[in-house]
Amino acid sequence: MKLLYNANIYTLDESQPKASAMLISGGRILAVGEKDVLESLAHGKLEKQDMRGKTILPGLTDAHLHIQHYALFLGKVDCETKTKDECLRRVAERVKKSKPGQWILGHGWNHNEWLPSPFGRGAEGEGFELPTAAELDVLAPNNPVYLTAKSLHAAWANTPALNLANITNDTPNPKDGVIVRDQAGRATGALLETAMMLVGDLIPEPSIAEIANAIEAAQPILWKMGLTGVHDFDRRDSFMALQQLHAQGKLKLRVNKNIPIDSLDHAFELGLSTGFGDDWLWIGSVKAFMDGALGQHTAAMFQPYLNEPENRGILNMDGEELFEHCRRAADVGLSMTVHAIGDRANHEVLNAYQQLRAYETEKGLPHLRHRIEHVQVLHPDDAPRFAQLDVIASMQPIHAPSDMLMADRLWGDRSALAYGWRTQLNFGAHLAFGSDAPVESPNPFLGLNAAVTRRRADGTPSAAGWYPEQKLTLAEALSAYTVGAAYAANAEHRLGKLAENYLADLIVLDQDIFSIDPNELLTMTASATMINGEWVLQ
Repeated sequence: MKLLYNANIYTLDESQPKASAMLISGGRILAVGEKDVLESLAHGKLEKQDMRGKTILPGLTDAHLHIQHYALFLGKVDCETKTKDECLRRVAERVKKSKPGQWILGHGWNHNEWLPSPFGRGAEGEGFELPTAAELDVLAPNNPVYLTAKSLHAAWANTPALNLANITNDTPNPKDGVIVRDQAGRATGALLETAMMLVGDLIPEPSIAEIANAIEAAQPILWKMGLTGVHDFDRRDSFMALQQLHAQGKLKLRVNKNIPIDSLDHAFELGLSTGFGDDWLWIGSVKAFMDGALGQHTAAMFQPYLNEPENRGILNMDGEELFEHCRRAADVGLSMTVHAIGDRANHEVLNAYQQLRAYETEKGLPHLRHRIEHVQVLHPDDAPRFAQLDVIASMQPIHAPSDMLMADRLWGDRSALAYGWRTQLNFGAHLAFGSDAPVESPNPFLGLNAAVTRRRADGTPSAAGWYPEQKLTLAEALSAYTVGAAYAANAEHRLGKLAENYLADLIVLDQDIFSIDPNELLTMTASATMINGEWVLQ
């Protein structure tokens, strides 16, 4: 039995928002209150720990993370650079350390953010153009190179990689994908959406054990960021690796596991339902994709992208087709969650969910907690529908500072309802916040800063922030990483608060998060992390 005392505890429990002590036993919180009272409740051996006035919060949850991809990304070339030249330099360094024929893998490039080359390669604005295979061929003539974009909706491959995939100038675009070509019709090496898999599927897959080892090694990094739980959006191999870690007693994160829509038939036949599992690993929702991404101009929009009169993005299916998937999931008790970036994509998902709510009522089925992932831009008519349909807005605040300049350039005035956290909260929708790592850093303190400032780390675009009317208070943003994330995972009775009988997952901060300048969030880390009543980081 543990007694933490002399602490500045923010419980996120409305019935008792603040406390100075906490009694913990058997992985759960027995009581929260004052030291003297809790001591009288203790029995048996009591381990007392003076917290010296430090702040304690519920453990934070990333409500949208790709844990397999993030863990493996830690061993790839970091391509998130300010210039293309720096990205190429890092690739060249990896090539020097690699054997001929060995795959060179990287992640994180964003051509929309690259500054013009100081070495004179290209004219003003060329940073917005997609990179080419030729640029990689010079560095890696004997190694296939495959670099995924920050968005995970584009890839950059060199000629050896294209040759392995038998991609020629005449290769047709796959469904919902684009092999980018130059004006002469030649494949450039840039691959969008499903075209990525033409090369990506050739890369040797890591074993389940290798994935498990990578996830285990990533856990301490996440604990230091204050994370005690994640909602995972990777696929079968990730699930198997997580099960392996769990069986070995090495899984030290709470994981809500979402499953891909192409596994829906298998789940249906098995009778698998949302919530199945235990306190460490349990089934979440069925994940579908409605559209692409902003950075690759493939998010599905009602109106064209600015200066691209023929481009309204890629809509993978309409609301009617999505509803058929939703109906099948509902019949076995599986909730749905759908990736939707553009206003048209979000509209179609909401239409499908409106049909789904009617179907649930008609068939006497429970109204499950359905979600939309990202919700990056909405048509004004659709903004109130999340609350009306009781649909969770699963959003990533850290996307806003990354994407704000690009959104203004590609969406113009439509950005007034982009990353609209305040709009959703005011209408009464449930918010759950995450990062989409490795698209962004999983550090929730960066997300908290973005939610309350809507500024980049350098202070741009202004002191007030980008569309400042969408800013949240720190308490509101923190709730979306705790209470909101727990609600979205059907775990609000055991996670997200520091209260009696809740799981003892918490983080310790050296500073009071509510009394600092928001910019200090950018460098904040947990000084200690407890999961299931045990310190995993001190």
